[in-house]
Amino acid sequence: MDEQTRVEVSEPRFEHGHFLLIAGLGGQFTQQTTQGIPTLWEKFEPHIGNIPGQKGEVTYGVCCNFDGKGGFDYIAGVEISKLDDLPDTYRWVEVQPQQYVVFEHKGPLGSLPQTFQYIHSTWLPQSGKEAADAPEFERYSEDFNPKLNTGKLEIWLPIKA
Repeated sequence: MDEQTRVEVSEPRFEHGHFLLIAGLGGQFTQQTTQGIPTLWEKFEPHIGNIPGQKGEVTYGVCCNFDGKGGFDYIAGVEISKLDDLPDTYRWVEVQPQQYVVFEHKGPLGSLPQTFQYIHSTWLPQSGKEAADAPEFERYSEDFNPKLNTGKLEIWLPIKA
């Protein structure tokens, strides 16, 4: 394995996730167009703290609505308490409570695709677990700073119990 593809992934933990209502800016992507996701985050950044009903400072990158052909929706967002006064500018998704395997991504955001590759191509097939048909998400801690590479980034992969 060469240096460019090596990722540092700690042993995952298993968690039962709770209900989340995530709202933010979204778009449709494929594995070939994921390089557009950082631009989506740049557009979303000024909205953080200004979304009606926002709960806390944790941000989420939610992959959902997989089409079975490699396409999916991605929402860069925050947790909200209600949909009542959410402007049409925002896309939203409900994340239902279920079993997850949680990985902590270490290293720069640029190596995030390699971490996803490792999870789906190496860890999952070797684990005996099966991915569930549910949203998969990145969870960025309150103190996450992509420029300084500080804070915590977790990848929550839904699995069948």
